[in-house]
Amino acid sequence: MNKLDIVGQIANLKEIDYKNTLAITSIIELLIEKGILDSDEVAAKAQYLEAQTLSEIRRNNRFGIRTDFR
Repeated sequence: MNKLDIVGQIANLKEIDYKNTLAITSIIELLIEKGILDSDEVAAKAQYLEAQTLSEIRRNNRFGIRTDFR
């Protein structure tokens, strides 16, 4: 695999990430508009999941990888 292949794969991942983010954002916005969720619930859940994820990463960090992303 050469550098051009890697750059191409990274570009594809960025495009996929963008499309996934757009889809998720659209779904969240529709749920908020329909009154099924409110933005505070979404924000609270996102903060909870982020804390859980970072906590799990720190707990399982056997390789000394930097985890202080803030």
